[in-house]
Amino acid sequence: MNPTVVAVITFCFAFGGALMGIWLAKSSRWRPPSDDEKSKDTVKLAMGLVSTMTALVLGLVTASAKSSYDQMDSAVKQASINLLALDRVLARYGPEAKDIRAQLKAVAESRIATMWPGGASQPPAMARPATSAPTTVEGLVDSIRGLGPGNELQSALKARAVELAEDGLQLRWLAMASAETDVPAAFLVIVIFWLTVIFASFGLYAPRNLAATTALVVSSLSVACALFLVLE
Repeated sequence: MNPTVVAVITFCFAFGGALMGIWLAKSSRWRPPSDDEKSKDTVKLAMGLVSTMTALVLGLVTASAKSSYDQMDSAVKQASINLLALDRVLARYGPEAKDIRAQLKAVAESRIATMWPGGASQPPAMARPATSAPTTVEGLVDSIRGLGPGNELQSALKARAVELAEDGLQLRWLAMASAETDVPAAFLVIVIFWLTVIFASFGLYAPRNLAATTALVVSSLSVACALFLVLE
């Protein structure tokens, strides 16, 4: 789901709703007389309810998106720390781990290319398995387990390396779960519908001048940017 496309659609529907309200205001059947305060109050109360629900839902989704982003950010940082720590442990192990350190570099490059593809049009595919075992975390763990320690220090370093590699495997799945969350299409449809209705009520009572039109454009752009931030 492309955030930019959703933002553009939101802006078009919101401002289009305002234009529809202005168009409906030309008809005396839709716009009550200036002295009909009861009709105005009814419309204001109804739109106030819709506005409150829209603000509440957007606030909840924004909080959820922020929580998901923080979880992903924490997982990536912790994986980076584990990666550096694992490399230093293997360096301390000795020349026997030279090939495994090269394998670790290949694994890191493979995961980075999978999580953050270079092409903007290419979506992330974190769950896509690598084609060769040496470039997978599982293959790296197996290589570390295959080390034959020659002394007590190397045995301790091997155990620590296996632990760090296993932690990296768990963090990978955590990052996958965080990255693949998406906002349901039904939510977007309902929120955009609510925004269209709200802006139609704005246009119904808006005066026909440049200041009012500019305010409607800026407001439409603001809610579109809000949805863009949630999805992005």
